[in-house]
Amino acid sequence: MVQSDFPVRVPLVTEPMGVLKSLQTARRNVLEILPEIATRQPMVSGRTGKRWHMVMDPDALNTILRDKLADYPKSTVTKDLLRPAIGESLFIAEGQEWLWQRRTAAPSFSHRHVMALAPVMSAAAERAVQRLEAAAGKRAVNMFDEMVQTTFEVISDVTFSGDEGFDRDGVHHAIEAYIQSTAKISLGDMLGLPSWVPRLSRIRSGGALTDMQRVADEAIQRRRASGQPNAAPDLLDLLLAGADPESGRQMSTEELRDNLLTFIVAGHETTALSLSWALYLVAGDPRVQDLARAEAQSVLEDRVAGAEDVPNLPYIRQIVDEALRMYPPAALVSRTARKADRLCGREVRPGDTVMIPIYALHRNNLLWDDPDAFRPERFADRKAIRRYAYLPFGDGPRICIGASFAQTEAVIILATLLSRYRFDPVPGRDPKPVMILTLRPEGGVWLQPDVAKANQP
Repeated sequence: MVQSDFPVRVPLVTEPMGVLKSLQTARRNVLEILPEIATRQPMVSGRTGKRWHMVMDPDALNTILRDKLADYPKSTVTKDLLRPAIGESLFIAEGQEWLWQRRTAAPSFSHRHVMALAPVMSAAAERAVQRLEAAAGKRAVNMFDEMVQTTFEVISDVTFSGDEGFDRDGVHHAIEAYIQSTAKISLGDMLGLPSWVPRLSRIRSGGALTDMQRVADEAIQRRRASGQPNAAPDLLDLLLAGADPESGRQMSTEELRDNLLTFIVAGHETTALSLSWALYLVAGDPRVQDLARAEAQSVLEDRVAGAEDVPNLPYIRQIVDEALRMYPPAALVSRTARKADRLCGREVRPGDTVMIPIYALHRNNLLWDDPDAFRPERFADRKAIRRYAYLPFGDGPRICIGASFAQTEAVIILATLLSRYRFDPVPGRDPKPVMILTLRPEGGVWLQPDVAKANQP
């Protein structure tokens, strides 16, 4: 039987909050500033220091993310949070600077290259299975920590394969330290103060950040100096060889480093979160878990999943899609309006903050039936999902370049785990959805893996 308080939700706001209360709330969990009405309206507007709008209407989102993309660049707050770590990389760059980088990097994430890198995903899934053997039937495991380790192994192996001089643990810890120390919203951010006004926590993060960039620079320079790509080219090889098909421009070491760090951060954090929430959801719903395990065991027959298996695992994919709907890693994104506009019949002025609260969009009652319920079957017919109602990877020209990579990785790892183990929730240890930079399960995802149950018919 599914638990009555399952799945866990973010408590949304039912009364207006002032600037200071909004700041306190946002520093604890930025999603708790979302008004509950955002799950029942196409658009909500207000003022907290500066004018803002939350947009949940698919037609208006089409305007923001595609038709008038240049009029709605990423917000200054978002750029100021991330620029010290990832520079003017694909995630931050705008206009022509973004366009040439996108053209250069896109071939590295083609279907052919994702399939070629998939064995790395399968190997990491097998190592995760082996690590769980010691716990199976004996103790609970924090599957969030386990998935972070697994996905970081994947992204570091597909990025810097064979580079023994690359300090993977050092980069991993530096990334985590940077996120924890810099990603919380400051009073200056809430009041719309210019970026040159210092934010203390971001000043303090300089050491870890410098070390992370130095390690990445050294790895890139070693690869350049060797002049020899790996027998099976990794992501660094592909980007080193890549060039803008229109201008012929190639990335400098600094540009390579900024984009590789972007891919490392996004490539493991978001997939680890997707898998952690998916495991939490299936553990809380025995019916879904039984169906998923039956599919995985039928297809895999006691082996590790590979890229060739992904098309034959539709229910596992539906679980991943539903986990991304309920707990999208990038649960709130923000834009700044450059020009006057009208969205949903409402005035938008230059300088207004235009937020896309993906958490509220994915739970909007105008767009989803029983949106707080865990129902993987709602993705059985993807064509029935209205475009711009489901944005785990964004949409339009700036849709996440690694979406196919992340989806393939998540299905391979989840199918492999569910084919070997049954996961049961640990009473009293439900995760709490908390967003700082991404939507994380605060407290961890504590589950009990059991091999014996997994092998029952």
